[in-house]
This record gives sequence, structure tokens and C-alpha cells, in this order.
Amino acid sequence: MRRDSLFYQLFAQLPQTLFDLLGIDTPQGYRFDSVELKQTAFRIDGVFVPPDPSGTVYFCEVQFQRDTTFYERFFAEIFLYLRLYRHTFSDWQAVVIYPHRQVEQVSFEPYEVLVNSHRLHRVYLNELGSLEALPLSLALMQLTVLPEAEMPTAARLLAERTRTEAVPRPEVIMELITTIVLYKFTELSREEVLRMLGFTTEELKRTRFYRDVYAEAREEVYAEVREEVLQQGLQQGLQQGETLVVLRLLRRRFGELPAGLEERIRQLPAHQIEALAEALLDFTALEEVFAWLERSS
Repeated sequence: MRRDSLFYQLFAQLPQTLFDLLGIDTPQGYRFDSVELKQTAFRIDGVFVPPDPSGTVYFCEVQFQRDTTFYERFFAEIFLYLRLYRHTFSDWQAVVIYPHRQVEQVSFEPYEVLVNSHRLHRVYLNELGSLEALPLSLALMQLTVLPEAEMPTAARLLAERTRTEAVPRPEVIMELITTIVLYKFTELSREEVLRMLGFTTEELKRTRFYRDVYAEAREEVYAEVREEVLQQGLQQGLQQGETLVVLRLLRRRFGELPAGLEERIRQLPAHQIEALAEALLDFTALEEVFAWLERSS
């Protein structure tokens, strides 16, 4: 699982996650960034920059592999940043996120004073508590370290919480849940993951996945029929493009279509093509496509 990228998305989309970890109210105006200290080629993956120089800058690192020199590197990056950007903050705090205690390096010397100070917060995801009780932002973090057998049930629980709780940006949380599950179940398509999470057809249509796939299919087929659009007239060409979009989406779900079915779809008028495009997400077998055509004839 590519956790660096995953946690970057989480912090970028839901910056309150860091403050949920620290157990403090989310201050306003913080900006999440990844900062390269060019003089030494150091990079701090997570920096929460305060909105004004009177605030506290927070450094955050996700560490899922044991590194016997991690604290040496981490504190070197922090103090170089403090020297370079001293005018942008008044205080600093650091957070390290581990999946469990066994990943943390054993010896802290000569940084033991800093490791055990109030400035460093060490978080162990497997000790955060139950998914039901955690804020959704922290539950998303814990989801990344669950065993594969537990993840589908846990992901459905978080998806249901997102639907029923008054949470900011629920569409972002749904996308993050889907992405985490995709990282674990690489053999599944995004649509299969969304179905596994119990998305209704209407919810699926509102996801970025649906919009991206449908837009991609439209772009591909419109490129194919562009010349025909010019030759046959705009309206006829656009209708043909919509038909090809529907056919391509059906092929992605069910493979090669029977010749008779494809021909029937090509003969549909424009309003029925639009209706079929809306309905096809409900279909789980080709028989349902035939049944829809019978009802619509």
C-alpha cells in the first residue's frame, strides 16, 4: 500500500485530521504543504503552516517502516526549517504516525530529550480506539492498517457513518475510503469497490469515479466520431456519440455485446439513449439490459 501518497491526500483534503490526532479544536487558516529544503535535499512531507507568524507550525511524518536513524533525520529537517522560516511562526510541534509500536526505532540517543518532550507526539494507529468511536478522519487512518479480512466490513461502517453523520465534505471522505480500499484490494475496479461499500446508484453517479469514467468514455468516442459529426451534421453526430458512450460503458461491464443487442441500442432514439445511460449502472447482467429494452419499446 502506497501510504505516503494516501496520507498526503488525507491531510491535504482533511487538514483537521492532524488536530484530531492531537485532541485539540481545529484552528482556522492552516495550510498543509510538503516542503523541500533545497540546501540539503531534505523534504518534510507534512508541514501545517499557521496563517500568521503568531501561530504554531506543525510537522507531521508518517513512518510505516523501521528506520534506525529516523529521529536523526526528522529533527535535522525540523531545525533546518526553523532556521530558514523563523519569521513565519512563534512555536512548533511535531507528530509521528506509526502503525504500531514495533515499527519505532529502539534507541533514541542522542535525541531522547526531544523524543520525550512535549514537542513530539507519537501516534500508534492500532491504539487509537474503535472505528465507531473515533472521529471519521482518524477512523480513515486506522482503516489503512486493518487486516484485509476486516477491511470490507470496516469500510462499509465508515461509508454508512459518512452518510448518516453531519460531517464536512462527505464526498471527500467517500473518495478517501474508496481509495484506501483500492490500495488494499488492487484486483478490484473502483466501481466494484463502490458497490462493496453499499453505494446506491444515485450516490455512485455523484462520485468522481463515475464522472471521470463517463467523461473518459465520451471523450474517446467523440474523438472517433468527430469526422462523422462534420459530415452528417452536428445533432446527428452528437446522438451517435451518446450511443457509442453507452455501448462502451456496457462493454466495460459485461465484455463483448451480442450483435443483436448492439444493433437494438443503435436504433434507439435520443431520449431513450439518455435514459439507458442513466439506467445502466443498475444492471448486473446482460439479461437486465434486454429486459430494459423490452419495457422501453
